[in-house]
Amino acid sequence: MRTRLRILYGGRSAEHEVSCVSALNVIRTVDRERYELRIVGITTSGAWCDTTAAALDAAASDAEALPSPDVLWEANRSVPLSSSSKRSVLDFTLEEQGTNFMTEWQAEATASPKQTESPEAPTVVLPLLHGPMGEDGTVQGLLELAGVAYCGPGVAGSAAAMDKGLAKALLKAAGLPQARYVYLREEQTGDTTPGEVEATLGWPVFVKPANMGSSIGISKVMSGDALQSALTLAFRYDSAVVIEEAISGRELEIGVLGWPELRTSVPGEVRPTGEFYDYNDKYVSGTAGLDVPADVGGDVCAEMSRLAIEACGALRVDCMARVDFLYETDGRGLLINEVNCIPGFTPISMFPRVWAASGVPYAVLVDELVEMALRRRDRRARFETGR
Repeated sequence: MRTRLRILYGGRSAEHEVSCVSALNVIRTVDRERYELRIVGITTSGAWCDTTAAALDAAASDAEALPSPDVLWEANRSVPLSSSSKRSVLDFTLEEQGTNFMTEWQAEATASPKQTESPEAPTVVLPLLHGPMGEDGTVQGLLELAGVAYCGPGVAGSAAAMDKGLAKALLKAAGLPQARYVYLREEQTGDTTPGEVEATLGWPVFVKPANMGSSIGISKVMSGDALQSALTLAFRYDSAVVIEEAISGRELEIGVLGWPELRTSVPGEVRPTGEFYDYNDKYVSGTAGLDVPADVGGDVCAEMSRLAIEACGALRVDCMARVDFLYETDGRGLLINEVNCIPGFTPISMFPRVWAASGVPYAVLVDELVEMALRRRDRRARFETGR
């Protein structure tokens, strides 16, 4: 009996295109004998559609990414995701039936359990939605309400890790090392901001949207004169920014897996071709160097592992993450940069690479994520809901 694996991709984020690449690589990798696949695309305007046929065709071709759900939606206007009369709250939600899904969910929740001769195949959702409206706890909350098992961190961990300002505050409270930073909402910026940043951090600095990934909206700022244009760019993607001191050091990354206990992979190193590891380096030119495993000593590896697990604990991140570090070899040592809850699964992505080098090949990595999702759902189902 094959597990029903539902892959979500696309999404309402500037990382929409990256998600299309990640999803294609997962589809090509998973064991079709083990999983019954359904691929669900989310357009940039928030419409959900069944893209299974188009996705499988793309996977069988030499395509480099799945077709964008935007294109498939315009061509087919395909909304229903289930022909079964036994629909769940998730089906009703995706079919855009307003508040009817809540009525249906309540009816299912209070109905008497039905005895069947054989158990149904389990259903697991694998969200490959990078960025806001996918990686930030929103979709995870929908799946929790639907009672559907899903891969990756839960609502709290996803939300905490996605918001760089909140994540940095929690890491600071846990006493974990990181670069100096300033967190500002758009309404807090003004004519005095350049002077305040200079007094607090000095130059240069990096300006980042608080809720965004894939290096989108990030600028390196060398002086106060260039700060406003960097803020304007960042505020196109979020209402708050994180301004960080620029660190001159190595860029190291490590993978995290496990539930409830966490373990780490071997570390990897990114060698950018520009001033920093930007979107072009990651997904367009592909010219950045990726060393797996990273050429660091055993003490550094052990410290990365310890800090990564502690960072995930501070943010309540479990199941899957990639933790990024900046390493000052002659200064403060390892500094935690970010914790990514849905790391990239593209051909050049570090997360599957470091796990493959740790003895967990791509297909087995997906198997582990699915198995963890089912165990976590079963544990939560045992919680009491009354007094």
